[in-house]
Amino acid sequence: MGQVQVGTAGWTDKTLIASGWYPPEASTPEQRLRFYARQFPLVEVDSAYYALPADLREAAAKAGKDRVYLKDVDPEVTGQAWDRFLAALEPLRAAGKLGAILLQFPPWFPISRANKDYIVACAERVAPRRVCVEFRNRTWMTPDNQRETLDFLSRHNLPYVCVDEPQGYPSSIPPVLAATSDLAVIRMHGHSDKWDSNNISEKFGYRYSEEEIGEWAAKIGGLAGDAARTHVIFNNCYRDYAQVNAQQLAEKLSA
Repeated sequence: MGQVQVGTAGWTDKTLIASGWYPPEASTPEQRLRFYARQFPLVEVDSAYYALPADLREAAAKAGKDRVYLKDVDPEVTGQAWDRFLAALEPLRAAGKLGAILLQFPPWFPISRANKDYIVACAERVAPRRVCVEFRNRTWMTPDNQRETLDFLSRHNLPYVCVDEPQGYPSSIPPVLAATSDLAVIRMHGHSDKWDSNNISEKFGYRYSEEEIGEWAAKIGGLAGDAARTHVIFNNCYRDYAQVNAQQLAEKLSA
């Protein structure tokens, strides 16, 4: 079995801090990160997902729309966003601390030749840094398209991000475990019954049971046999749910 590293999506959530998971002496962001790093070998940094720098937001707003898509933005602005993003990651890459860049494609990004080309172009743009790919549009992983999608990722040595999330929603992706590269990635989103909520705490407010963690430990052990490294990220980020579940999984995997 390859190396398995377990962590959570972030360490600064207000509900996490309020939960008491951090000791009282960890009262600053730096102290909390140091404490977190003593518990887990892996963390997902997602701040870049939520907002562009202020000047780039202003430039993108010139499209004159409330919601701006890539096609609406001047290529120069897009290039600046890429350059600044990669520059911010450079200290991590230089220190050997950068695992993979998560490319999470939205519900309006269906399977198509053009979108496959775009994924490859993104991977080439950030090389030699590596990416992993998570889909939020179900067409990529329907029974008819699943093999095509996984073969496409394998041909380009792109890790598929396996997901555990609520089913039965238009954007639901099935919990398919597959290694399409030497790195396997799993993101655990939980099973909230409010998956379509705009409230992040409601959407991700799910704590896995001991039984569920045990079942996933067995599945992850099997997946890790097909990859040199496996990264497992708990994204059920409400209070200390992700941290507790991540610690439970790590203990079961090491038993």
